[in-house]
Amino acid sequence: MKRIDVSYGGETYSVGHRDLDDLKQEIAQGLASGSHWLVVNADEGSRHSAHLLITPSTLIALTPIPGDAEANG
Repeated sequence: MKRIDVSYGGETYSVGHRDLDDLKQEIAQGLASGSHWLVVNADEGSRHSAHLLITPSTLIALTPIPGDAEANG
């Protein structure tokens, strides 16, 4: 997997070098305690971190983006 795009608050962020199921589990475990800070990349061209507060009412979408080898089968 090349990256996972994270849609949050009308913006798109990304997480690299992570497995989709692992990221979903991290979010679910964090929500079990009420909220969770998710660290993501804020700018695709450079390494700027953003910390997104995930709560039970947060609207979030995770979109896996395959790498070239995965996309070409």
